[in-house]
Amino acid sequence: MRQLNRLNQYQRLWHPSAGAPQQVTISELASRCFCSERHVRTLLRQAQEAGWLSWHARSGRGKRGELRFHVTPDSLRNTMMEAALKSGQQHNALELAQLAPEDLRSLLHPFMGGQWQNDTPTLRIPYYRSLEPLQPGFLPGRAEQHLAGQVFSGLTRFNGNSSEPTGDLAHHWEVSADGLRWYFYIRSTLHWHNGDKIETAQLQQSLTALLSQPGMGTLFRSVQCIETTHPQCLTFILHQPDYWLAHRLATYCSRLAHPEYPVVGSGPFRLSVFEPELVRLESHDQYHLSHPLLKAIEYWITPQLFDYSLGTSCRHPVQIAIGEADELASLRLVSNSTSLGFCYLTLKQSPRLSELQAKRLINIIHLSTLLHTLPLNEGLITPTEELLPGWAIPQWPDLTDVALPETLTLVYHLPVELHTMASQLKEYLARQGCELTVIFHDAKTWDGCQQLADADIMMGDRLIGEAPAYTLEQWLRCDALWPHLLSAPAYAHLQATLDAVQTQADDRDRHAGLQAIFSRLMETAVLTPLFNYQYQISAPPGVNGIRLNTRGWFDFTEAWLPPPNA
Repeated sequence: MRQLNRLNQYQRLWHPSAGAPQQVTISELASRCFCSERHVRTLLRQAQEAGWLSWHARSGRGKRGELRFHVTPDSLRNTMMEAALKSGQQHNALELAQLAPEDLRSLLHPFMGGQWQNDTPTLRIPYYRSLEPLQPGFLPGRAEQHLAGQVFSGLTRFNGNSSEPTGDLAHHWEVSADGLRWYFYIRSTLHWHNGDKIETAQLQQSLTALLSQPGMGTLFRSVQCIETTHPQCLTFILHQPDYWLAHRLATYCSRLAHPEYPVVGSGPFRLSVFEPELVRLESHDQYHLSHPLLKAIEYWITPQLFDYSLGTSCRHPVQIAIGEADELASLRLVSNSTSLGFCYLTLKQSPRLSELQAKRLINIIHLSTLLHTLPLNEGLITPTEELLPGWAIPQWPDLTDVALPETLTLVYHLPVELHTMASQLKEYLARQGCELTVIFHDAKTWDGCQQLADADIMMGDRLIGEAPAYTLEQWLRCDALWPHLLSAPAYAHLQATLDAVQTQADDRDRHAGLQAIFSRLMETAVLTPLFNYQYQISAPPGVNGIRLNTRGWFDFTEAWLPPPNA
C-alpha cells in the first residue's frame, strides 16, 4: 500500500530525533530509508508539498541540510485513516492500523462505534476473528448464523424473539387437510441484491439445491418434492406430515441465495466486502420488508484488541462491544440476557459405563460445587438445572456408594469454557479413583470428529435459536453426536419418535411430545445441561435500537444513529 509505505518512510525520518530539528545529509537519510539518494530527495519533496516537514538543503557534496517536522507520525496516521474511511477505502485504513494492541486501541477509538461518514450512518464493530464464508445451509459460528439472517431471506422467518414463524419471501402459506401439501404464496415484488427480479422458479431451484446437502436432506426428510405450481406459488409435497415445516424454513440454515451467485441474497443487507480483515454490509434498497435504518455495518477484524493480557471487556464471543472495549467510561451496557442455549454433557452407556454409574457422574456435576467453582469470568456463565425453562433435570438419591469405572474417555469441542470444565472434572474424578482421558476436538461442532466412536463422555454446546423447542428437535435430527451416542436400535427409535411428534398439527402436542423425548434422555442419564451464557452488548452513547436477540446479537435493521449535532 502506497500510503503505508510513505508513512513508514516518514517514521524513519522522524525517529532519530523524535521530531526535533535535524542537521543531516542526503546520504544519511537515504541510508535510513533504505533507498537511493535520488529517491530520498523525491520523498522529501513530496512530504514538504504535503506540509509534513520542511527540508532546507545546503549546496555542496556532504553538506548537512536542516530537516524540520510539522506533524507527528501518529497524527499523520490518523489523518490518513480518516481520509481512507471517507473515501470508502476501509482496507487501507485497517492496513494503516496494524500496530501493537495497546497502540491500536487508542488509534481505532475515533473510528469505532456509530459514525456518519459522507452523510452515511455506519456502525463499526471490532471483532476477534475472521468470519467463515457465508452460504445457505448449516454454519458452525454464531456470528455467521446471525449474518446469514441479515444477508439472505427465507420463505418464512422469525420476527424478533417470537417462536412462531411468519412470512418472508412468502407472504403467507396454507396446508392441506392431510398435512401433505404446503402452499407458499410468493411476494410479487422481490429483488436480489444485484437488482435482478426474483423468480419463483429460482427459489424452487435454490431450495432443491439446499435440500441436496447431507444435513439439510436429513432436516427435510419428509419432503418428497418442491414444485412451482403457479408463478407466485411454491408447493411442498410431503410423503408424511411435518408440522415443523414452516419452522424449518424460517431458521438461518434455510435462507436462500441466488441459484447462480451463492453470495447474492435478498435480505435487508448485501455483502459489499467479505475479506479476512473486513466485512462490510450495505443496506438493500429494494428489500421487501422494513428497510434498515443504517446504511452500512462493518466488522473490523482486529484480533489484537482481544488479547487476554490487556484486560479488555470484550474478549469473549458472547460479550459484544460496539466501539473500543477499553473505553469503559464511554461504553454502556445496553442489553443483556441469559441465553437459552447451553453447554451440555452426554454419556454413552456401554459395558464400560452403566446407567447407574452415569447417574452418579451427573450427580457429581450437579450436587458438588464443580460448576460453581469454575475459574471463569464473573457473570459469564450461570449453572443450570433446566434444559429449557420448565424442562428440569431429574433428581436421584445419593449414589456415592456406586463405584465408578477405573478409566473413562471424555471428548469435547469448543467453546473455550469447556477446557476448564474438562480439567476440573478430570481432577475431581481422579480423587474418586477414576482416570479420565481428555481429548479436545478443535471445532465448533462434532463434524469430522473421529474420536466420538470411542468416547464415554462428550461435552459441547447447543445454540438455541428463535424457537427453542424446534431448535432441539433439529439438534436430535441433524447433529453428528447422536448416532455415536446411542445404539443403532435406540437411534432408530429416536428418529421414529421424532417422525411421530412432527405429525401433530397442534403446537402444544408437538412441544409436549418433544419434552417427553428429552425428559427420557435426561432420566436415563444420557444427557444433562451444564450452564447457560450471559449474553451482553455494550455500545457508546448515540448508538440506538440495540436489543439482544436469541443468538446473542442484535437485529441490524433496528439499530440507528442520530444525525450529527442533533
